[in-house]
Formats: sequence, C-alpha cells, structure tokens
Amino acid sequence: MQEVEWMADKVIGLRLFPDEAQKLNRDLVEQGGALLVVSQFTLYGDARKGRRPSFIDAAKPEIAIPLYNQFVKYLRQQGLEVETGEFGANMDVELVNDGPVTIWLERDAPISP
Repeated sequence: MQEVEWMADKVIGLRLFPDEAQKLNRDLVEQGGALLVVSQFTLYGDARKGRRPSFIDAAKPEIAIPLYNQFVKYLRQQGLEVETGEFGANMDVELVNDGPVTIWLERDAPISP
C-alpha cells in the first residue's frame, strides 16, 4: 500500500500546470483539475528485441487490479474527482491533452510493506 500512496501523492503533487508566467508551477489541486485513471499495461511493452513487443514485465491481473483499485480509492480519499476506465477493456478515450508533458514515475526499489 505504501507504493500506491507514494505514486498517488506524487501524481497529486507534481507541478505540471502553468502559472501566469507559463512555468510549470501548479499542481493538480491548485489547477482545480480532476483525474482520469486508465489501466494501460502496454506502457510496459518492451520492443528492444524483434518486432513484437513483450509484455512479460507487466503485472498480472491478480496483482494489477488490486493495485489499480487501491490507487483510485486513495486518490478519491484525498478529495479528488476521479473517473476510471474499465480494467483490461478496449476503450475509446477522448481527451484534450494540454501540453507536451509525459512523465514516467518509477522508484529504483520497491517499498517494503
């Protein structure tokens, strides 16, 4: 659970939104934003070898689904508006992506329970 809370707190606190000077100085709460949380195991696709990506490093559903649900629950407990997709489903998602920012969040080593 510590890893989920760390990730959620990081997402909430990242200064990804521009201030009056157009510098990324505002976090989600300051911006008055909401979250769309969608599972996407394909982010773990490894295409270093061959032509077909390997997803062997992606968490299996029995691990990933509880983590996903804990993440969403924790975000909501922080008072945020959170919408979700359906885990493992093919989804058509429409959004307006404001800015060219993509950030990979990962720790060097997992936190002990």
